[in-house]
Order: sequence, then C-alpha cells, then structure tokens
Amino acid sequence: MSKLTPKTKTALRDRRHGRIRARVSGTAARPRLVVYRSNKFVSAQVIDDTVGKTLASARGAKGSLMTQAKAVGVAIAKAASAKGIIKVVFDRGGYEYTGRIRALADAAREGGLQF
Repeated sequence: MSKLTPKTKTALRDRRHGRIRARVSGTAARPRLVVYRSNKFVSAQVIDDTVGKTLASARGAKGSLMTQAKAVGVAIAKAASAKGIIKVVFDRGGYEYTGRIRALADAAREGGLQF
C-alpha cells in the first residue's frame, strides 16, 4: 500500500466525494441535491453551484435512522417544490447508495423531485 493512500473511512469518503463533485454540478435549472450522513442524523441541501447558494435544506430529527432519512427526503422535496424546483442532480456525497441514502432518495422522488 502506498504512503499516499488514506487510512481512515472519512479520508476515503472525501476522495470519493471529490471524484463525484468533479462530474456533478448544480445549475439554476437543475440544482444539486447533496446528502450528508452522520452517525446520528441525516441532512440534505439543494444547492445552486453557479451562484454558490443553498436554495433549500432539511435535517433529521430524533428517531430511527431510516425514518429520519425518509422524513428528510419528504421535507427536502417539499421545500424544493415550494421554491419551484422539480428537477435536481443527486449527489450522494461519497456514500454508498444503500440504506439511509437510498431511503432519502426514494422519499424525495415520491415527494415530487425528479433525478
């Protein structure tokens, strides 16, 4: 293994997220829906990268992790649609598309977001 290879999960996730961000960028027509996952909470933001402005955000409250993720997905879809945003680009933040990330994405789709 090279000395340059990251040794922590966070460093590896940061590298994956960097590779994703090199390809995924939000515009005014299709802003970026970015997800952050910690051990206790899940949060999501809708960001217009051309201006560098957060258009909508939602954060999980207490409860089980999966119900939090679903609630955040519904809340972010509601907040985005209130601002007239229907189409977004999904940025999973370097996390695997399983579990909480997938639950949030499915709930956001059911709430009306298209990606």
